[in-house]
Amino acid sequence: MNIFRFAGDMTHLISVLVLLLKIYATKSCSGVSLKTQELYAMVFLLRYLDLFTDFISLYNTVMKIVFVASSLAIVWCMRRHPVVRRSYDKELDTFRHYFLVASCFGVALLVHEKFTLVEIFWAFSIYLEAVAILPQLVLLQRSGNVDNLTGQYVFFLGAYRALYILNWIYRYFTEDHFDRWISCVSGLVQTCLYADFFYYYFISWKNNAKLQLPA
Repeated sequence: MNIFRFAGDMTHLISVLVLLLKIYATKSCSGVSLKTQELYAMVFLLRYLDLFTDFISLYNTVMKIVFVASSLAIVWCMRRHPVVRRSYDKELDTFRHYFLVASCFGVALLVHEKFTLVEIFWAFSIYLEAVAILPQLVLLQRSGNVDNLTGQYVFFLGAYRALYILNWIYRYFTEDHFDRWISCVSGLVQTCLYADFFYYYFISWKNNAKLQLPA
């Protein structure tokens, strides 16, 4: 644990809380990609299989439970909530996310730390998280206008990964055997995918204007 990882965890938590606030306060999921949320649910369910076998710390356990439970709650709301599901932009959320799942699983079978089921699922979750935001970004580009809460959600989600890059750099220089290169490379890819969004987010903030993405 270091300040960069803690800041990354808190930023990630804020992004989830912002999205839950949007859904429960407005009873709307407009502008939110169900496919991205389903990918994140898959990411957390597979990554945190060790929740049943290993205890690292109370903090670690609580954070894992929070991310698993919140991701499932968001998917449930978007699919089953009688009011929220009516606002889902199905016509805009057409990214073929199953290609991402198949591709990431194929890479995980080839590139992993150990050839065990748990380690392959862990690697798969890392690769999948790196690209899980793509359906969300495509949906926002198609819709053009981005409401404030959705924009904040995506911003904090991207900022969390950027902070984790600083965490890995810090650990590389302070730990004797730091070898999380799968996480590092995937994290860099994930952060790069946010570059375009960050640019327009900064422009909208600088001009005090509504966030708009080019179609």
